[in-house]
Amino acid sequence: MKKQRPVNLQLNTISFPPSAIVSILHRVTGVAMFFALIFVISAWAVSLTSAEGFDCVVECMNGVLGKLIAIGTISAFIYHLLGGLRHVVMDMGHWEELQSGNASAKAVIALWIVLTILVGVVLW
Repeated sequence: MKKQRPVNLQLNTISFPPSAIVSILHRVTGVAMFFALIFVISAWAVSLTSAEGFDCVVECMNGVLGKLIAIGTISAFIYHLLGGLRHVVMDMGHWEELQSGNASAKAVIALWIVLTILVGVVLW
């Protein structure tokens, strides 16, 4: 049985529409938040052990790496929240057309970038 369909094995030539990128990033940020939760819970556990543990966590979070982890975690949460709200609106029957779906995807990405920069400025 011979199938006559095109096969594109070069992944770098595939261009995804904005709605696909937003959907994929929604899943990626969900996984990122899961792994960030490990850091958050361990920092919380260390901070509750003693006053020295609390001071150690505060010192780490005030360092460059701690701030980058905090900004990354909050950025992933913001994106996941915005993407989730977009999906909820789409589940209600809005933004399902090609143009409105791509426009809402671009809006989510733009709002995410603006809010991430704002969080970075506030935390730094």
